[in-house]
Amino acid sequence: MAKHARAKSHTVGVAEFKARCLELIDGVGTRGDELVITKRGKPVAKVVPIRPAADDLKGAYAGRMRIVGDIVNVNWADDWEANR
Repeated sequence: MAKHARAKSHTVGVAEFKARCLELIDGVGTRGDELVITKRGKPVAKVVPIRPAADDLKGAYAGRMRIVGDIVNVNWADDWEANR
């Protein structure tokens, strides 16, 4: 799905939603629009597209990096003196 600057919001009555349910949901999925369903003129539900979850970064660099030395107990004394 392409990124949209701002999702449009459409309002439909519950009877229209019942009659055109699949068509309306397809529109939400393809265009990224929000759909507000009303009953007797009052909003009762909102149908919104599911956004893909962000990729989990845990293990993203597995096998790509190598740790050299002690990363917990670092002696910065040499670097400190060099930067004075």
